[in-house]
Amino acid sequence: MWVNKTYIVGLFLILSNSVGFSQNTFIPDANFEQALIDLGYDTAPLDNFVPTANISSITNLDVSLKNISDLTGIEDFVGLTVLDCSDNFISSLNVSQNTKLSQFFCSNNQLAILDISNLIDLNIFWCDNNQLSNLNVTQNTQLISLVCNTNQLSTLDVSKNTNLNILICENNQLSSIDITKNSKLSRFHCGNNFISNLDISKNLSLVFLSCENNQLSILNTEVNNTLSTVNCNNNKLDELDFSKNSNLTILNCSTNQLCRLNVKNGNNANANVNFSNNINLNCVVVDNPSNIPTNWMSNSFVNYVTSQTQCNDFVNIDTLNNVVTNTSYTLPALTYGNYFTESGGNGTPLFAGDSITTTQNIYIYNTSICATNESYFKVLIIIEDYFIPKFFTPNNDGKHDFWKVEDFKNTIKTITIFDRNGKLLKQLPANSTGWNGSFRGQPLASNDYWYAITLNTGETIKGHFTLKR
Repeated sequence: MWVNKTYIVGLFLILSNSVGFSQNTFIPDANFEQALIDLGYDTAPLDNFVPTANISSITNLDVSLKNISDLTGIEDFVGLTVLDCSDNFISSLNVSQNTKLSQFFCSNNQLAILDISNLIDLNIFWCDNNQLSNLNVTQNTQLISLVCNTNQLSTLDVSKNTNLNILICENNQLSSIDITKNSKLSRFHCGNNFISNLDISKNLSLVFLSCENNQLSILNTEVNNTLSTVNCNNNKLDELDFSKNSNLTILNCSTNQLCRLNVKNGNNANANVNFSNNINLNCVVVDNPSNIPTNWMSNSFVNYVTSQTQCNDFVNIDTLNNVVTNTSYTLPALTYGNYFTESGGNGTPLFAGDSITTTQNIYIYNTSICATNESYFKVLIIIEDYFIPKFFTPNNDGKHDFWKVEDFKNTIKTITIFDRNGKLLKQLPANSTGWNGSFRGQPLASNDYWYAITLNTGETIKGHFTLKR
């Protein structure tokens, strides 16, 4: 039988090449192949192939910063548990065959799509600084660290990732994120998104929280006792209470709409606090108002208090003395506040120039965006010729500091004051400014004291009154 030797030789070469191809992995990117050569998994020259046997059992591969744009061939690295291809120019990546991966780093590339659904053993996954608009991690239930910041994500479902310890998703387009299932979370960054609501009530292990540059109007940290750092600046927050966060050492809540800020948690001396650019904030509740650390911002702030109720004191309010008259009383003009017949700005509004003809309390009420303040005085309309007060409180607060008898018709000649043993303490002329509760320059104790008022008719009126301190 005649045999064409040329045909046989050609067929042998074809079969040899086929066998050769089946033992090699195609590596079209020269920079990727060069990286493998440098690591000792291939030999020069560059030929777009690497022996499959050399790579199939590799467990750790670091080809970061190698100017790689195509990672084709990674599919045959089936033994990989750690892959780092960060800081390259990769726009497409297939890791569906790398099912043993537990750590995967592909940050700083050009990825728009990435499927990691087969990587069920993945513990650490960093894909930050790419172009991802969608990221499905619902199959990656073993994740403890997810870093996906600086992408184009509008949604992110981490409800299945109950082992997450670190979640960094800042610089995306998220309008919401639910972390109530991530009870082990200790570090959470979600800044520079559009998040308007954030529930951290289930994150009892949270130590670091960064949610700046969002649209938050409420942030409740009451149960997060382990918090040490909170960055919530540039939001819409009007109230923050960190009184339960005794481990807090760094707080930045600047550039919000704060009306109330409570950092009285026993750790102010060790904390760095920035609450600058909250233009409506009139006071801050702290541990010790006289011992504020010099590194706090804003440096010029002085209205530190120990109780939120004291914040009202920083709203300007006019005060008027009690009025006793046997005619009517005309309300004077006010600088700070408005008149009302009831407390809290309630009742009937009254105005400067109004005539008060009945006995009543008049309230002066003033409000700012954040707080209110109120004072009141009593208008006492009587029909007698004189008025003898039953008590006074000489504590220099501007109210009832003097025991003063009002003589409307000049019927009084003299007023004499005694202690309970009959000792003469003070003698006052008619229409005096009153008695300040002292004897020979020394303040007397709270007690009852007696008076004898001599009228111009010669009649004497006796009685007693109370000094209260």
